Amino acid sequence: MLEYLSENALVALIGLAGGLLLGLAARLGRFCTMGAIEDLLYGGSSLRMRMWVLAIGVAILGTSALTASGWLVPEQSFYLSIRWMPLASILGGLMFGYGMALSGNCGYGSIARLGGGDLRAFVIVLVMGVSAYVVLSGPLAGLRIWLFPQAEVTGRPPGIAHALSASTGLTVGRIGLLTGALVIAGALASRAFLAKPKMLFWGMVVGLAIVSGWAGTAWVAATGFDAVPVVSHSFAAPVGETLLYAMTASARAPSFAVGSILGVGLGAFAGSLIKGHFRWEACEDPRELKRQIVGAAMMGAGAVIAMGCTVGQAISAFSVLSFSAPVTFAAIFAGAAVGLRQLIEGFQPAE
Repeated sequence: MLEYLSENALVALIGLAGGLLLGLAARLGRFCTMGAIEDLLYGGSSLRMRMWVLAIGVAILGTSALTASGWLVPEQSFYLSIRWMPLASILGGLMFGYGMALSGNCGYGSIARLGGGDLRAFVIVLVMGVSAYVVLSGPLAGLRIWLFPQAEVTGRPPGIAHALSASTGLTVGRIGLLTGALVIAGALASRAFLAKPKMLFWGMVVGLAIVSGWAGTAWVAATGFDAVPVVSHSFAAPVGETLLYAMTASARAPSFAVGSILGVGLGAFAGSLIKGHFRWEACEDPRELKRQIVGAAMMGAGAVIAMGCTVGQAISAFSVLSFSAPVTFAAIFAGAAVGLRQLIEGFQPAE
């Protein structure tokens, strides 16, 4: 295949394929972090959160199978090649979670909403992408680097499986397989969830989409000649990267991120047409729009500090069992809980 496509174009297509699955999961399967947290805290239902946990378990299991087979070297991933900074995970996660509550959705969810015709989501996506790059390589990059200097790992990778491997003697791949199986078992430990085959299906699809990213980019990196990064899906800095590509495509090669973002939008568009839900929507309340813009700016900055979002850290980084994944996801959950409480209850004690 590399004879007919450039390596950059091929990884973009790999991202597009996985993004299509993620977009369909959002629209047809109602896969959504914000929705899962709202259901758990205020709806009395853990089903969508179990769906998210199932996706994590499938991603861990599939990625670990790639590792055990020698297809994937997880240490090549961004999450295991950069020194972990716990404070960055906590602070960035809290910022992202709070911003997510203000905006009403995360980056992935906003792209999916945009695919359904929601023009408010278009504003959120734009602001989030610009905000991410302001902190990543723009005016605030110097401050970020000073506060949270990123350094390459020189010793043992910052991974849960790597730490357990050093103490037990088991291989990283086997530990990952066992962990993935346990996470899946935990997600399925609910009769109500087992009675929802549609939720089970789309939760597994999301996990497999993450695995497809690792598998595809690892194959291109191993068989091609260019220095292609081994990555999977994330929706913070990649949004900014896609905006840059849209403006400078004649001077930039396509990337996995560009394909992923486009794929989610197209998948969500197709899903909304299948469901008959596509309709143009706009914001009529300036106060709501202001809140969403502030939230989007916080999400972009927070995701760069935490090195990932609800998908990048809570699924992709989880799939390689990075130390940062559970800490960042817990911080995102806490930030979202505070933001939801402010919006719903105004910080007043519940009666």
